[in-house]
Amino acid sequence: MIHLREVNTYKDLRTFIKLPYKIHKNHKEWLPPLISDEFKVFDKRKNHSFEHCDTIMYLATKNGEVVGRIMGIINHAYNKGNNEKNVRFCYLECYDDAEVFDTLIEAIEVWGKEKNMVNIVGPLGFSDKDPQGFLLEGFDDPMTVMVTNCSFKYMISHTQRNGYQKKIDLFQYRVRLEEKTPEIYLKIAERVKSRGFKIVEFTKSTEIKPYVQTVFDLINETYTDIYGFAPLDETEAKEFSSRFLPLLNPNYIKLVKDKNDVVVAFVVAMPNISKGFKKANGRILPFGFFHIIRALKTANQLDMLLGCVKQNIRNFGLDALMAVALFDSARKGGLTIMDSHVTMEGNTQMRATYERMNHEIYKKYRIFEKAL
Repeated sequence: MIHLREVNTYKDLRTFIKLPYKIHKNHKEWLPPLISDEFKVFDKRKNHSFEHCDTIMYLATKNGEVVGRIMGIINHAYNKGNNEKNVRFCYLECYDDAEVFDTLIEAIEVWGKEKNMVNIVGPLGFSDKDPQGFLLEGFDDPMTVMVTNCSFKYMISHTQRNGYQKKIDLFQYRVRLEEKTPEIYLKIAERVKSRGFKIVEFTKSTEIKPYVQTVFDLINETYTDIYGFAPLDETEAKEFSSRFLPLLNPNYIKLVKDKNDVVVAFVVAMPNISKGFKKANGRILPFGFFHIIRALKTANQLDMLLGCVKQNIRNFGLDALMAVALFDSARKGGLTIMDSHVTMEGNTQMRATYERMNHEIYKKYRIFEKAL
C-alpha cells in the first residue's frame, strides 16, 4: 500500500531533495544538482517565488521506504496574466512503479480541483527557468546543467496512461562551431553596427553587476510569449542572479546597446560544466567546487542559457551581432560545440537561427496537460 505524506518538516524536505540521488543512482546520464542549490529552490524562506504561488509537496512511501515525490504549484501571477486556471505538477520522481506514479499524480490533481483549477500541466516549475518537460528523445546523450529533466523513459508511458496529452514540445540543438564565422553573420553584424547598435563585452564579473536588473527587466518585457514564463520581481531576480552569476564566465556574456545607450538585447552562455557536476555529486565541499572549476577550464562545449532581443527590433539582425562576438569568444576559449538550451517548437525564429548552422536536434522534451 502506498502512503502519502505532505512535506512540512525540515527532515521531510531533506528527504524530498535527496530522493533523486537514490532513484538515479545507476542512471548514466543523470546530472546530480547541487544539494545547497536545491535548498534554495525548495525552502520557502529562501525562494521568493513561494510568496505568490500556492504549493504542496508530497513524499510517497511503500513498505516503509520513500519511493517517490511530487510538487504541485499554482502560479497565480501567470494564471492571471494568461487567463488560465492551471495547476502545475513538477519535480516528480519515482521508480518504475505504476501504483506509486498514479498515487503521486492523482494527489496533485485532487489538490488542483480543491483549489478550483480546471487543468493540470507539467512537468513545469515556478517558471520556465526551472526544469520542465519529461525527456522524450535523446536518452543516451549527455545532459547539460540548468536545462531540464533527465527523466527515465517510463515517465512518458506512465503520464500518457493517466490520460495526459501533449501540451508543447521543447527541442535541444547541438551546433558545430566553424573555424570561421559564416560570412552571412559578418555582413549582418556590420549592417547592424551601421545603424548605431554596439556590442558590449566583459572581462570581469564586477563589470556585469550594474546591468543585472536591466537584463531582468528586458526578460520580463520580452519573454511574455514563452510558455510557462512568469515575470520575475526584483527580489526573485536577485535570487536567480546570486545562484548563477558566480558560475558564469564574463567572456560569454554579451549585451547590445542602441545609439541612445539603452540595452536592447543580451545573450548569456557558459562553458559546459556537466562533468564537474557529476564528480561533485551534489556537494560543493570538500572538493566539488574544484571539480566544477576544472570542468569550466577543460570544456569544449558552450552552453546557451539566456538571451533576448527587444520585441520591436527582433528583425534587425541583433542576434547575428551577438553571435559573431560569442563565436569569437568561444574560439578563443577552445570551444568547438554549442548547445542551444531548450527551445520551444513554436519558436520558429530561434530555431531558424540554429538551423542555419551545422546542427542536429539531439534531445526532445514534452510538457503534458489534462483537463481536471
